[in-house]
Amino acid sequence: MASGSILEYIKKNCLVDSGYLTLLKTHCKSYMGELIDIVDSLENKVSKLLHRLEVVTQANSKLKEELANQTESHERTKATLAEWKEKYDSLKLADSMLGSNTNKTEAKLKINTLIRELDSCIAHLAE
Repeated sequence: MASGSILEYIKKNCLVDSGYLTLLKTHCKSYMGELIDIVDSLENKVSKLLHRLEVVTQANSKLKEELANQTESHERTKATLAEWKEKYDSLKLADSMLGSNTNKTEAKLKINTLIRELDSCIAHLAE
């Protein structure tokens, strides 16, 4: 019900003097003005929040993409490290076989392991 129709209803159905109606009408207009200001303020705040949400969503998307790139780079680096470690271990073994005293024990253990694996393979083939 609009404020004008409320006033009309009160005029027709209530015993109220015109001074009171004028006061009521003024108060209603003032109250409506405050409500409009509150609604405008809320609309402005919601608009700002939606804008912030959009900015944060875009930043989040960029960060997810960057994380995916960094994860991929990290995996490649780990693979490269594993390759270099394998090469280093092979070089250490070769060095110890060529007469280096530092890794002779390790080389002997590796050779014994290889011999056991070969014996196991030969036994399986003989069956």
